[in-house]
Amino acid sequence: MPWLHIADAVTEDVTRRGFSRPGLTGTRWLVNSDVYPAEYARPIAADRDEVNRIIMDELVQGVFKPESVSSLQQVIGHLRDDGCDSVILGCTELSLVIDKGNSPLPVLDSTRLLARAALRQAV
Repeated sequence: MPWLHIADAVTEDVTRRGFSRPGLTGTRWLVNSDVYPAEYARPIAADRDEVNRIIMDELVQGVFKPESVSSLQQVIGHLRDDGCDSVILGCTELSLVIDKGNSPLPVLDSTRLLARAALRQAV
């Protein structure tokens, strides 16, 4: 069976939508890994820690705080200020509180993109 890789699905959408500098958000382990291309921007260390804290201590526990949404928006704003033209929501839980309606950058939802790629492959 053909293998689908989440980073490939996201990269295809980056190309399709004409983005040139996506920023990557997710857990500390994902952002520090080589799952996504090295040329994708990563948040600064303090922002990585904050995103990781929000995901692990709040979102996976079903806790949704307005101040945490604001903090995530600030992290995405920092990526925008660093020249990013889009943001990858590289963790399932991030799309529970961040979407195209409240993100400072266009959103690339890795979970939805992988699901769409799987559907295309299945049909």
